[in-house]
Amino acid sequence: MTPSPHQRPVAVLDTVKAVLWSFIGLRRRADFERDVQKLNPVAVLATGVVMAFAFIGVLMLIVHWVVSP
Repeated sequence: MTPSPHQRPVAVLDTVKAVLWSFIGLRRRADFERDVQKLNPVAVLATGVVMAFAFIGVLMLIVHWVVSP
């Protein structure tokens, strides 16, 4: 019996790579299908939220650095 999707082990590097590819918007269909079967959806969601906040933080730091006198 296969475990339910949220009980799959967390593959950190694969999860980060999948989220980064999704941010860019480029992903092969075969890789997407493999990720759906392999990755933990809770980990993907959490990683996406953390990386989105990190991206926004970096953008804010860059803007602050550029506009500061």
